[in-house]
Amino acid sequence: MRTQLVLVASFALNVAFLAVNFVVFEAGGSHAVLSQAVNAATDLVAGLMILWGQRAAQFPASPTHPFGRGKERFFWAYSAGLVAFCLAGAFVMVFALQEILSPHPVGALREGLLTVAVTFAGNLASIFVVLLELRRDGGTVRALLTSMHLGVKTVFLQDAVSVLGGAVALLGLFLVQVTGLFALDGVAAFIVGASLLFMGLALARDGRELLVGRSRGAEETRALLALVEKYPPVRQVVGVQSMLLGPDDELVGLRVNFADDLSTNEVEMHIDRLGELIREHFPRIHYLLIEPESRVGEVHRPKVASRSRTRPTEPR
Repeated sequence: MRTQLVLVASFALNVAFLAVNFVVFEAGGSHAVLSQAVNAATDLVAGLMILWGQRAAQFPASPTHPFGRGKERFFWAYSAGLVAFCLAGAFVMVFALQEILSPHPVGALREGLLTVAVTFAGNLASIFVVLLELRRDGGTVRALLTSMHLGVKTVFLQDAVSVLGGAVALLGLFLVQVTGLFALDGVAAFIVGASLLFMGLALARDGRELLVGRSRGAEETRALLALVEKYPPVRQVVGVQSMLLGPDDELVGLRVNFADDLSTNEVEMHIDRLGELIREHFPRIHYLLIEPESRVGEVHRPKVASRSRTRPTEPR
C-alpha cells in the first residue's frame, strides 16, 4: 500500500476541514461544528506524528540502535492515539457538557449543516481512497485492522470515527433547527468527543503492545518451525524467540539441535544455509540468530547473540 499517498491525502483534507469548520463555528457558535474542527485538527496532528514516524523509521542502524529504528512507527502511532485523540476528545467533552448544562442560542445553522455535510462527504472520500489502496494490493479491511501498519490503520480508523462524528453532528444540528432545543448541539458534540477519546485509547493500546516487544504471529511462527524442522540435518527446534521491530521488520532467535554426527564445520555450514532458506521464505526476518543446542527437549536461557553463526542484515 502507498502509505505516503494515503497520509498526504488525509493531511490535505484535514487542513481544509479545520479551516472551514472553525470559521463556521466562529460565526454561529455551534459546538457540534466545533467538534468537527477539533476532529480535523486531531487528525492533522496525528497525521504529522505518523509521517514523522515513517521518516524516523528509515534511519539506518547504528551502534546505539543496532537493530535499526523501525519501532519509531509504533511510538509515534502510540503517541498520536494517547496524546492527540485522548486530549482532543476530553477537550470536546468538557465544552459540550458546559453547553448541555447551560445552552446558548446557536446561529448560522444552515451554514453549519452545509459545512458538516461537506466534512462528512470528505471523510467518506478518504475512506474510499484507503479501500482502493487495499484493493490495489489485494488486501482486506480485516487484514488492515489486524496488521502492524499502524499509520494506515490509524488514518482509516480516524476517518471512520470522523464519519460517525459527522453523522452525529449533522443529526444534532438538524434536531436543533427542528426543535429549537440548543442543548442537543452540546449532546452531539459530547458524543463526538467520546468517540475521539475511545479511539485514542484503542490506538494507544495497540501501540503499547508493539512497543513493549510483541512477538511474530503464532501461525507464522508455526510455519517457520515447520520449515526449519524439515531441513534434513535438524533434529529439533529447542526454542524460538521473536520480536517485531517494525511493520515489515522482525528479529528471530532459534535454538536448534542438529544431528550428532556433524562436525563443527558442518554445523556452521548448515547454519548459514538454514539462514538463507529462512530469509528466502520469510523476507521480513531481517535479523536472524541461530544457536546450536546440544540437548533435546529442554529450553534454556537465551545465549549471547554474538555467539550466533549468522550475521544480521541491515534493515530495509
